[in-house]
This record gives sequence, structure tokens and C-alpha cells, in this order.
Amino acid sequence: MISFDKVTKRFGSNLALRDVSFDCDAGTVHAITGENGAGKSTLMNLLAGVFPADGGEIRLRGKPISPERPADARRLGISTIFQELTLLPNLTVAENLFLGREPLRLGTIDRSTMRERARSMIARLGSRIDIDAYCGELSVADQHLVEIAKGVSVDAEIFIFDEPTAALNAPEVEKLGELLASLRAAGKLVFYVSHRLDEIFRFCDRVSVLKDGQHVETRATKATTRDELVSLMVGRVLSQFFPARPARRDAAPVALSVEDLRVDADGPQVSFELRFGEIVGLAGLEGQGQRDIIRALSGLEPGAGGKVTKSGEAGPTPIGTDVVKTALAGIGFVPEDRKTEGLYLPLSIGENITLGMLRRLPIWRMVRGRPHVIADLIRRLNVRSAGARQAVGELSGGNQQKVMIGRWLAAGIDVLLLEEPTRGVDVGAKAEIYGLLREFTDGGGAVLTVSSELLELLGLCDRILVVRRNEIVAELDGAQATEEDVMRYALVGHADA
Repeated sequence: MISFDKVTKRFGSNLALRDVSFDCDAGTVHAITGENGAGKSTLMNLLAGVFPADGGEIRLRGKPISPERPADARRLGISTIFQELTLLPNLTVAENLFLGREPLRLGTIDRSTMRERARSMIARLGSRIDIDAYCGELSVADQHLVEIAKGVSVDAEIFIFDEPTAALNAPEVEKLGELLASLRAAGKLVFYVSHRLDEIFRFCDRVSVLKDGQHVETRATKATTRDELVSLMVGRVLSQFFPARPARRDAAPVALSVEDLRVDADGPQVSFELRFGEIVGLAGLEGQGQRDIIRALSGLEPGAGGKVTKSGEAGPTPIGTDVVKTALAGIGFVPEDRKTEGLYLPLSIGENITLGMLRRLPIWRMVRGRPHVIADLIRRLNVRSAGARQAVGELSGGNQQKVMIGRWLAAGIDVLLLEEPTRGVDVGAKAEIYGLLREFTDGGGAVLTVSSELLELLGLCDRILVVRRNEIVAELDGAQATEEDVMRYALVGHADA
């Protein structure tokens, strides 16, 4: 159905794609993968009409096409579900789903028909999102579901899914898998852009790997393995994806003490300790309270009760009631949505990192040695960029994540709270981030993290706290825990486990 023939794209002096050639068949789900910056999104944007190619040819059923705008692509039967949300926050779910193609009756918008169709589209994804809710009031996960519903509602022959599961929980991912199977059965071509190898092997028939703007290889997923795919993506074998765990540090000083914390007034109490030198993960099914707990500790969403203290040179410090007080106590917080909550995208790498260095300075003081510190951090973190002055918004997801972590490293904090540490990050950058976190704890820091990727927690954490209904129902040794252990406690709790 689609053929890429020596496709080339430049952005100034940067050659983003070079002579990319491969074919894609109707009735298949075709994965496009590779490290961040490999050219995946650029190639799909050419097909989606976001910008034109500079060389080569794209053919649809053997005929050359060159969409110059997304509207051109839609007329050709190409629908794109972008990773970046395109919803208008001040419109309802139904209004967003039919924006620009509203059903009409007697020259006016037929809202009854629009709402009925919208309800059917959302139900197809197994969701109960209120179609009359304003999109700006929805969670990030629900906004992504609306984005997916909007894309697949179009009568198209080709669908492009760009990192579709980045914000979805396990049941929603399963529903997406059913949707992909139905599109395949209908003879559609689905491009599935993803870093998540388990999903590539579960959902996709073929996979094309890009690296440094070039096509490396296209294989049937049944004819390759996870290790082979990783090797193609990063150009080397990742013999040790997760850094080695140190010996248990039960005698290490307590960094963070949580006593009888309630995330809501009527909820259960949560108590645990985080020690210096360890990485602890909060695991559980989506929406069970992990995110609420870590945000309560950060002070971003203060809890309804309890006592949280941070150890330091000046003795225990009460925290968790105010973001500023938490930061001053030496605790950094990395949110899951780096683009809207974590980074100032128009500002440079250096300016974003400097924000952390201002943590303890009065407003009239300047940061000393700023250029040297920033240059050293960029080198240590292996941030792939044009330099400290490059806008953070121009970086890949993995490099943006490194800048967020680097901001707190520059700030001199010793406790790091992380939501989804590698969301939207490629496999190579994941390994680098895991190494950075272990280096931080080996140097005496402490990390508490929430992740929807269970394998990430099992491979990275020294201890895993399983959360169910806002309560910690089990504590597991990270080196000994299995997926079955975590899921048993997550599903039935400590009483019946």
C-alpha cells in the first residue's frame, strides 16, 4: 500500500532522513521503531503532510504522493493520531471528536447526532469518558483516548499511531490492541510508532528500524527477538539493561519518613521509610493511589493528614505541605508530563537546568560558575543537543527527561521523586536514565518512583511497595519479586494474597 523510496529530509544542516526505502502492506500493523532522534516521527510527518520531503518518493498503491498539509493527507485516506495532544481544552469531548466535520441538520449543528456518535466512538475503546466533559478537565490518559477515538473515527485506509499507549493503563492498552486487530482485519495499514518492545511483539506484524535517519532493517516480528531488535536500534547489544543492584541497605539512614499519610480524608493511612542509597518503586494497577502518594510527598497535592519528615544536616524537616518547602528541604520532583508540568519548552537547556540551581539563592544573587556546571551536566547526562543554548522543546523525549533530572542534580538535592521516569523514552535512553538514577543513589541519594511499566520497577528498584486503593498492601524485595507477586497483591490485597 505504501512504499518509501530513497526518502530524504533536511532541517537546515541536519539530515533527519537519508535515502529511507521500505514497503508496507495493506492489512498489517507495521511498527516503526528506533532511538529518539532516529527519524521515526519525521518519516511519519512526511506521510501525514506536516511537511514535504526534500528528496525521494512516497507511493500510495504505486502512485507518487506528496501531501503538503494534513488536509491533503486526509483526502488521500491517511489519518494520524499524534503523540502531542491536538485537542481544544475549552470544547467538550464530543465537540473535539467532530471538530471541522460536525453533522448538520437544516444548516445547523445536529448536536444530538454528534453526541450519539461520540458516545459510540468512546465506547469502542472500552472507556466511560463523559462526552459532555471539557477536554481541559480530563486526565492526560483520557485526553489520549479521545485523541485515538478522533483519529480512528475518520474513514481512512492508513492510520498512524504515534506512541499511542504512553499515557494508557493496562486495560486501555488491551482495548487498543483489539482496535488494531479490527483495523487489520478490515484491510487497513496501521503504522505503530513505539519504543515499547512488548507492544511491538504483541500487536505488530512487521517492524522497521530506523537509526540516525537511515533505514536499518524491516523484519516480521515473528522472525526476530527482543535482543535482536534492541541491537538493531542502538547499534550494540545491551548486555546489562538495568544497572547492578547494591546489597540491601537496611541499616542506611532514613531519608524520608512517612507516617499515617492520607491522600484523602476518608482514605487509609500510608506509612513507610525511604533510605539513602536505595531506589524504591510504588507499583499497582492504574489509579490505585501511587500517583496521589508521590504528589502528596512533593507538596504539589498536599495530603489530608499524616506526618512526613525529611532527614538532613539540620535534623528532621516536616515536608509535604508546600512545593517550595519540599524543594528547600532537598527533594526534587519530576512529573510524568514533562511538556506541561516539567519543562519550559521555549527556554534553553541551560536556563531550564539553572532553575534548579536557584533553589537556595535569594532573588538578588546570581548562580556562580553556571556555564561550567551546565556544560559538565550536559556531558555527564549525555544530552544530545546543539549546546546549552538550544531550546528544550527541540530535544527528543529522552533528552528532555535527562534535562529534568539534571535540573535537580544541579540543585544539590538528595531525594528524588519521579513519576514515569522513562515515559516516551527510547530503549537506549532508558538504559542511560537507569544508570543516572543508580549513580545518584550510589552517591548517597534516595529515589522514590512511580511507573506503569512493571518490568521497569522489577529491574530497577531495590524495594517495591504495592499500592491498592490508596494503601500499601505489600513490600517486596526488588531482586526477588516477580510479576506474579506484584499482580497478586495489586489485585486482591494483603488480606487474601
